[in-house]
Amino acid sequence: MSDVRLFQNKLIEEELAYDTNELTHTNLYMEQKMIHEQTLVFDEIPNAVITDFGGFYFVYGYGGCGKTFIWNGLSSAIQFRRKIVLNVASSEIASLLLPGDRTTHSRFSIPITIIGE
Repeated sequence: MSDVRLFQNKLIEEELAYDTNELTHTNLYMEQKMIHEQTLVFDEIPNAVITDFGGFYFVYGYGGCGKTFIWNGLSSAIQFRRKIVLNVASSEIASLLLPGDRTTHSRFSIPITIIGE
């Protein structure tokens, strides 16, 4: 084992261990199925990641308008470019809809304090 391998972060390795062939197919499928408004979001966010411009983005809308579809497409598009994506949700139910199905609390080990009476 090389010395470089010893110093690599295991968490980063896990986040980069995805099937690039599957991501390629997912990415193409998602791009073909998007409506115009979704394409605008889809073009903006990966571009900010790739160019290291960054930013904060909040996708909102009523139920059934395609928010989950957008997040799944964004995840595959960014991972396809060998970047790390940490999808998190505020509830366990919502997390089931995203790749990685993790809540914010579980992903970042945020303690939940329960105050009883």
